[in-house]
Amino acid sequence: MNKNLNLRPSLIVAFIALAGLSRLLPHPYNFTPIGGMALFGAAYFSRKYLALIVPFVALWISNLLLDNLIYAQYYEGFVWVSNPAVFIAFALIVLVGWGLLKKVTLGRLLGSSLSASAIFFIVSNFGSWLDSGIYARTWDGLVSCYVAAVPFFQNTLAGDLFYVAVLFGSYELVRRTWPKLALHKAADQA
Repeated sequence: MNKNLNLRPSLIVAFIALAGLSRLLPHPYNFTPIGGMALFGAAYFSRKYLALIVPFVALWISNLLLDNLIYAQYYEGFVWVSNPAVFIAFALIVLVGWGLLKKVTLGRLLGSSLSASAIFFIVSNFGSWLDSGIYARTWDGLVSCYVAAVPFFQNTLAGDLFYVAVLFGSYELVRRTWPKLALHKAADQA
């Protein structure tokens, strides 16, 4: 067996993939791993393109499954991308992760998780206001959209805090249980 084998990137991908698949489980509205996946990838992938691509692919695949299997009755035909604002929010959350999680601490995790929730709320509801046709494209319509979304924000906060705790906590537990996985970030650049 190769002693230099680096399983760290595979472990990170596996955690993100499992989080993405968890979106298929029954859950309250907005209680999702979206913020956690974005922050986890940003914190632990040393290659920035992987920190963006891997969580994006997990999000996109889970959306494909949700939109075309579970929510198919709401669409005409196969749906490749249903809500671009979610992906924009996701990219912004990755950027927050790059900025705040260069060093992973409890305080930074809490701050980035709360930031992820706020970003998702602001961007996804702005997208809903633009695309849904439910709200007038006026200032009052925008305010109405945000007001209508407030009851769902608590689930966004809870979901982000939960999935950040599960992803980061599980990863640290695995790293401590199997120290060979605790390779320095630079190790997966080879």
